[in-house]
Amino acid sequence: MRTPPEQLQQWLAEPEGTRLEFKEAKARYDFEKLLQYCVALANEGGGKIVLGVTDRRPRRVVGTAAFDEPGRTEAGLHQRLSHRIPVEELKLPEGRLLIVHVPGRLPGTAWQIDGRYLKRAGDDVASLGDAELKAIFAETGPDFSAEVCPAALLSDLSPAAIATFRARWAQKTRDERKAGWGDAETLTNAELLVDGGVTYAALILFGTRPALGRHLAQAELVFEYRSSEASGPAAQREEFREGFFAWHDALWTLINLRNEREPYRDGLFVMDVPTFDEVQVREALLNAVAHRDYRLGGSVFVRQFAQRLEVVSPGGFPPGITKDNVLDQQSPRNRRLAEALARCGLIERSGQGMNLMFERAIRQGKPLPDFTGTSAHEVRLCLNGLVSDPAFVRFMERLGEETLRGFSTHDFLVLDHLHREQPLNEALRSRLPRLVEMGAVESTGRGRATRYLLSHRLYEAIGAKGVYTRKLGLDRDTNKALLRRHIERNKAVGARMEEFRQVLPALARSEIQVLLRELVAEQAVHKRGVTRAARYYPGVPPADCNPGQQVANETG
Repeated sequence: MRTPPEQLQQWLAEPEGTRLEFKEAKARYDFEKLLQYCVALANEGGGKIVLGVTDRRPRRVVGTAAFDEPGRTEAGLHQRLSHRIPVEELKLPEGRLLIVHVPGRLPGTAWQIDGRYLKRAGDDVASLGDAELKAIFAETGPDFSAEVCPAALLSDLSPAAIATFRARWAQKTRDERKAGWGDAETLTNAELLVDGGVTYAALILFGTRPALGRHLAQAELVFEYRSSEASGPAAQREEFREGFFAWHDALWTLINLRNEREPYRDGLFVMDVPTFDEVQVREALLNAVAHRDYRLGGSVFVRQFAQRLEVVSPGGFPPGITKDNVLDQQSPRNRRLAEALARCGLIERSGQGMNLMFERAIRQGKPLPDFTGTSAHEVRLCLNGLVSDPAFVRFMERLGEETLRGFSTHDFLVLDHLHREQPLNEALRSRLPRLVEMGAVESTGRGRATRYLLSHRLYEAIGAKGVYTRKLGLDRDTNKALLRRHIERNKAVGARMEEFRQVLPALARSEIQVLLRELVAEQAVHKRGVTRAARYYPGVPPADCNPGQQVANETG
């Protein structure tokens, strides 16, 4: 994000209100306090936190030394809150400013930090009241999983499944007193039993097979193993119509029975990568169970093929969620169900599961999770288990576990895009300076023509120095050759910039302009016209071309 000067001046003149928060923060600013203000501001619709400005009018820019690594601060915010919150650094003659761009919460959701749902209260923050939270959560309709199933009884729930939940809850909270609770007390404290009534969330998690058949038959998962892409009956089919805690381990065991491992060599050591990563698979199942629409009659389907796993769940993405923002926004469809899974540690924090799936795929050199085919009535998730480049797996290993623990999902995405030679959007480009500092990425060129590639040191460590050389130098020559070829083929009418961007879609306009200037300097091509009307032709300009105009064209 780039804030124009006139916009900043307008903010400085406005009163501090629902969309603006000013902090002087000359020397430093507490990160925990920044987290709290982000949560509070998001719950009020989003806005800007400006550090380095006096908070009383007439406001003055005093500059701030807080958070000298904005990229690291942005990564920390994402790690703690599971939302992308851009942090912009603005250097003015009066001093340095930081602008934290806080997005608004999605309908029916509220942000929280350490279990506290916050709002602003004067010069501080305070917890949202019960009535305020209830109004927020009711924005997209009632939570189906929190409703009581009128005909269900406590005897419809599996004591063994409840015991597993209770033990995990006690272990996660390190509170052994929970282990001594009875079933009714456990369910009441987890808000799964309301005034003695069994909620649908309790049925989904702990229901017996007969009970689900009577009260919620669609709470079913169907597993199929298919040995080929041919249509027809599956080679194996299993139906799980019991509470989640009764079958989730059994399903992973089924998948793991046919889980091949792909070996790769790292120096003297031979290591292997499983086709289906357990963390990815379990997170995909948790998402399907926690976020499907139980008001629809279909079942969740898990289809295993030799090298991919498909998970199809009824109901499209929750309101406000799309394929493009699924990593940065969370909107649980079944809040009570998701909260119960979080209590026992199966969901560590809201939204983390999807990030884990993407990060694990990148670390193992596999294609990213794919939502192709998702529609308004179902979510389709494909996990591709094929390791496309074992050398990239070795590259990630050489970065080291300590380094990778400090990466955000967007840092992993940057490395994946560079490895696959895909263009970076603005959000990913903002991560590059930090990755350069950490030695994972290198830069070549200057200014707008700067290019980034994975570190030479790491390519050398995995015995792929030639790949680095190709990406650094030969690609540039190849790109210039492609431009020359296109210009030669269109020598009668000339070639335009719009066409060059089709020839080299991975490069920015400024990068193509640099290559064209080099070709002109080499007298391989020449340019006629200026701005959008400019066209390029092969060879040197003809004798009747004005040399002065040619020079002007080259610098235009």
